[in-house]
Amino acid sequence: MSASESSGSVVRRILLGSQLRRLRESRGITREAAGYSIRASESKISRMELGRVSFKARDVEDLLTLYGVSDEQERTALLALAREANVAGWWHNYGDVLPGWFQTYVGLEGAASLIRTYEVQFVHGLLQTEGYAHAVVRRGLPGAPAADIERRVALRLERQKLLVAERAPQLHCVLDEAALRRPYGDRATMRAQFQHLIDISERPNIRLQVMPFNFGGHAGESGAFTMLRFPESDLSDVVYLEQLTSALYLDKAEEVRQYGRVMARLQEDSPSPAASRDLLRGLLQLT
Repeated sequence: MSASESSGSVVRRILLGSQLRRLRESRGITREAAGYSIRASESKISRMELGRVSFKARDVEDLLTLYGVSDEQERTALLALAREANVAGWWHNYGDVLPGWFQTYVGLEGAASLIRTYEVQFVHGLLQTEGYAHAVVRRGLPGAPAADIERRVALRLERQKLLVAERAPQLHCVLDEAALRRPYGDRATMRAQFQHLIDISERPNIRLQVMPFNFGGHAGESGAFTMLRFPESDLSDVVYLEQLTSALYLDKAEEVRQYGRVMARLQEDSPSPAASRDLLRGLLQLT
């Protein structure tokens, strides 16, 4: 199974969940009532509608009956979507070091056609060198076994393969200068990271900009975030906000628009990709 197929299963889960939610709401049925019909809790229905869990065919069949979906063609299509949504992603092999709340993100990232992101603490995971990733993971998990660190770094490097895949997404990344000035690892590690950023920013699917200190206050005052867009027209953009022990996934139109405006301002106010490469070359010479 290809990475795109397993990533696509996450998108299918979300598509199916959103369709089930629309059907439930159109019939005026509460989550509690829906949960009762499939011998489950209200929270289980909520997780299903958010695409956070796998789907049992029997549950989907019972919900479709409850929601009054009797057309055989429509039922067949939704049940097929449920089967496709249950395909396990490649990242499940890293379940020993990958939190459940981050598994959803990895699947969405792999299925996205456009990734827009702003980082302030460190270089974005998709753009990290192996040495820099080691330093970041060690700093974040002091005292962790060496094997765990290796597994986490391996996962990060596996994620990066999507940038050079046949259907690679567009990556638009704005790095705050603070992320570049904060050292992770020794001088050689930072030099290698700067050179990698210079090199990879030349790829046609990558737009890398640096928000310099001398600009002063800017639109990214609320902190790091990532926006994901998908090729499926009926799936809305998702804003991903990572926290210490969990994450938020925002897909309400107005919230997404607000983050979109922030991202547009960050890109507009930052030096161009070419000028940002010059800034990176300057940092490389100073390191």
